[in-house]
Amino acid sequence: MMMKLAGALLLMFLVVHGVECQLQVGFYSGSCGLAEFVVKTAVRQAFINDRGVAAGLLRMHFHDCFVRGCDGSVLIDSTSSNTAEKDSPPNNPSLRGFEVIDAAKSRLEGICGGVVSCADILAFAARDSVELVSIKSMTVGFNVRLRSNVGQLTQIFANKGLSQAEMVTLSGGHTIGRSHCSSVAPRLYNFNGTATALKQQCPQGNSNANLVVPMDAISPAVLDEGYYVDVFSNRGMFTSDQTLMTNAATAAQVGQNAGNRMLWSAKFAAAMVKMGQIGVLTGSSGEIRANCRVVNS
Repeated sequence: MMMKLAGALLLMFLVVHGVECQLQVGFYSGSCGLAEFVVKTAVRQAFINDRGVAAGLLRMHFHDCFVRGCDGSVLIDSTSSNTAEKDSPPNNPSLRGFEVIDAAKSRLEGICGGVVSCADILAFAARDSVELVSIKSMTVGFNVRLRSNVGQLTQIFANKGLSQAEMVTLSGGHTIGRSHCSSVAPRLYNFNGTATALKQQCPQGNSNANLVVPMDAISPAVLDEGYYVDVFSNRGMFTSDQTLMTNAATAAQVGQNAGNRMLWSAKFAAAMVKMGQIGVLTGSSGEIRANCRVVNS
């Protein structure tokens, strides 16, 4: 069943409305036929060493798309005169997986230099990550404040052309990956319940900036409905998660997703495709960077 789910999820993730956005499935089949294979190989090799990298790559794709569109700008390093996206508070130190993109890009430049864009490599890597965690059974976050309420979240997503329903669907990416305790503490220590185990993992006043906890304690490495089960049971990790239960429409979607993994998976794939079209550069727009970390000179 899980293999069938992974196949369906991947197929939907690949379907892009090419006429509307000038995007095309299999775009590199003629110019660099090994492009997707090379990226998938890099992701698989990284996943073998660290299963958590799948969530990191998925989250990185989200953060890239929600700032200036899906242009790969989140991969660029800071310089002495410019603080890059990757070093902004929502991204540093939580984003990870940059070395996977570097590895894929280096191999591709050796095979077909100047052809495959960094943005496409990142999109492929996110897609392959979803496939891996589906077969093996997303830290997914957006550039939103973790204390946002449902109205603020709805507006943030609407600004990117995504509906409230798609916001709830994409929030489910929090079912895989991990969070720094510093991000969890604001809700954890203003919480009416006990949450004893989580408080032991993230003690109040902790000064270790690298201390992390799984987003979904039951199945942190499996892309499933666990996020919605937690939110429905008042165990949402962040305020921006639990706020989904304060609105009748979003609460109904949480309950529906909590009880139907296949339904949520299908909606998630479709929403990921739509998100992946935000501000995409096509044709002669932008540039094919030789190194994803720096702009071509």
